[in-house]
Amino acid sequence: MTYAHGLVIGKFYPPHAGHHHLIDAAAAACARLSVVVAASSVESIPLPLRTAWLREAHRQPHVEVFPVVDDAEIDYGSDELWSAHVAAFRAGLAMRSGLGVPVPPVDAVFSSEAYGPELAERFSAVHVPVDPPRERFPVSGTAVRADPAGAWEFLSPPVRAYLARRVVVVGAESTGTTTLARALAAHYAGRGGVWAATRWVPEYGRTFTEEKLAAARRAAGDASLWLDALKWESADFTLIAERHAALEDAAARSGSPLLVCDTDAFATALWHERYLGTPAPEVEAVHERTPHRLWILTSPEGVPFEQDGWRDGESIRSWMSERFQEELEERGLPHLVVTGPHEHRLAAAVAATDALLAKGWTFNAPL
Repeated sequence: MTYAHGLVIGKFYPPHAGHHHLIDAAAAACARLSVVVAASSVESIPLPLRTAWLREAHRQPHVEVFPVVDDAEIDYGSDELWSAHVAAFRAGLAMRSGLGVPVPPVDAVFSSEAYGPELAERFSAVHVPVDPPRERFPVSGTAVRADPAGAWEFLSPPVRAYLARRVVVVGAESTGTTTLARALAAHYAGRGGVWAATRWVPEYGRTFTEEKLAAARRAAGDASLWLDALKWESADFTLIAERHAALEDAAARSGSPLLVCDTDAFATALWHERYLGTPAPEVEAVHERTPHRLWILTSPEGVPFEQDGWRDGESIRSWMSERFQEELEERGLPHLVVTGPHEHRLAAAVAATDALLAKGWTFNAPL
């Protein structure tokens, strides 16, 4: 190792491949590396998230990531503001001292920025530039915030999962939700480029029901048991919602800027109401933390009811469809109802999704 204690400082708003290259280069040259995530309180990606993203990407035992709130304005010509920034950085590093672990002096500051030499001087350290022209990874935080889809190839899996626009297809049984979700994802994947990785997440509730029935048959030693023999509990619906959300996150980490979901926790809460007759606060909590942007409700209109042995009757289908629409409207969730033949439904879903993507992403301006 060339240096005893290296330092990397950045906003990582959000982190991208250039940041990871910088940290990896510094880690390879240092016995110990401290990475300071310096976020201002006005920025819209939470500091704990940025910290967690970097810790996931850089798990080397000699690399530590420190979150720091730095609300000092940026003015590289102001000695007073420089001192305020450095004080914030030193306070972040001193967190280890508060745990009884001494912090050795920094002897090298790694950066790709023009202010790197000044920052190093204020730590009485040498400056080590790492690809200042950004030839290895032609990307910046500013470019990512301006056009995440355009910079998608430079983003790590957790950042993709956070930024992916999630569209949910919901509806009563036998209304074409799965058919539409699959077709919508295929439409965007067919556009190629960054969109080629567009994925859809199947409904986990169906899988859970099949597994629950199989377990009941094994326990009873009776292969003829059917759905009406199953005993449903709130915990079942919570588990369905949690696992479906986990499948969404996994798909979003490896997919395109768009993720299509066949149902979600919002829908699971209504199925809880249907089977148990009560609200589902734990399922609602999953819904609240899942970053969905658009709901597409498949109407039963124009879709013949098909009983595949796993579904409620047609009368329940109409009632559930009404409940979906009532709840979407009452909660003010952005949605549209699609009716008619499949081609019309898909065209309407594509138009709504295009409109969502055209809005782009909004980030608060950094200091």
